[in-house]
Amino acid sequence: MRNLIASLVIITVSMSTGYLIQQLAAHGRIQLPLSLVDLRKCLQRIALLGISPFATITAIWGVEVQSIRIAALPFIGAGAIVLGGLLAYAGTRLLRLAPRQAGALIPCGAFTNIGSIGALICYYYLGEPGFALVPIYKLFEELTYYGLGFPLAKAYSTADRALDTTAERLRALARDPFILVTLSSILLGGVLNLAGLTRPSVLAAVNAVLIPLGTGLMLVSIGLAMRFSQMGHYKWLCGLVAGIKFVAVPLASVLCASLLGLGEIDEGLALKVVLILSAMPVAFTALIPPSIYDLDLDLANACWFVTTGSLVVVLPVLLYLINVLP
Repeated sequence: MRNLIASLVIITVSMSTGYLIQQLAAHGRIQLPLSLVDLRKCLQRIALLGISPFATITAIWGVEVQSIRIAALPFIGAGAIVLGGLLAYAGTRLLRLAPRQAGALIPCGAFTNIGSIGALICYYYLGEPGFALVPIYKLFEELTYYGLGFPLAKAYSTADRALDTTAERLRALARDPFILVTLSSILLGGVLNLAGLTRPSVLAAVNAVLIPLGTGLMLVSIGLAMRFSQMGHYKWLCGLVAGIKFVAVPLASVLCASLLGLGEIDEGLALKVVLILSAMPVAFTALIPPSIYDLDLDLANACWFVTTGSLVVVLPVLLYLINVLP
C-alpha cells in the first residue's frame, strides 16, 4: 500500500507541477529561462539521456536472468502495441468515425506509457528486478511507433507531408540518440551481468532515488504541455480506449506470456512485468501524430487524460493481481 501511494503521489505531483508552471508562464506570473518547449525537451533529455541509462545499466547488472524465455519480452511488448492499434482501428470502422478522428484514435489505442509511468510502477511493485526488465520489454517500442503507428496515422491526414515517408522516419529512428542510448544501456548492463562482476550494494540505494526522479522529470515535462478542451464530447471514445488499454490488451498479453512459460520463472516476475506494462495508459507520444498530421488533437488529449486519470483505479487492481499471480 505504501508503494501504491508513493507511485500515485509522484505521478500526480509531477504532472500537476508541470501544468502549474505552464499556466503561470502563460499568464505572466513567472519568467522562465527557457521557452516551455525548450524546458520540456531539456527535462526529457536529463531523464532519458542522463538518469535513465545509469538506472538501466545498474538494474540489469544486478538482475539474475534465470531463463532464455526472457527473450520473448520484446515481442510481447511490440505485440501489445500492435494489438491496441488494431482494436482501435476496428473501433473506428464499427463506429464509422471521420478520418480526422480515426487517425487520432488509433495511436491512442496503440501507444502506451511504458517508459515513465510503467517503469515507475514496476520499480515500486516489483523492485529493481522488475525495473530491469522494462527496457527489454520496450525494446521494439519506438520501431513500432514510427514504423507502423505514425505512417498509419498519416494515412488519415489530408495534410501534405511529403517529407514524412516511412523510410525517412526509419532512418531517423536509427540515428535517434534516445534509442541509441537505451540500446547501449541494455548492452552494457548485460555485459556487466554476464561478466560475473559483483555490483556495489550502494547502487540499490542510488536507484531508489534516481528511478523516481527520472520518472518525475518526465511527468513534469508532460505537464508542461497538457491541454484540456472539449473532453466531454469524447466520453464514449475515451471509454473505448480505456477498455482496450486496461482490459483487452492486458488479457491477451498475459495469456501470451503464460503460454510462453514466463509465469514459471523467477516466481512469475516477467509475467507480472507484462501485466503492468500492458495495462498502462495512453502515452503522451500519441498526441504527436494528431498535432503534425492535422488530426483530432482534442480527441487524443481527452483519451490521454482519461486513461492517465484512471490509474487511480487501475493501480490498486494491478497491485492486487500481481500478489495473486503464481
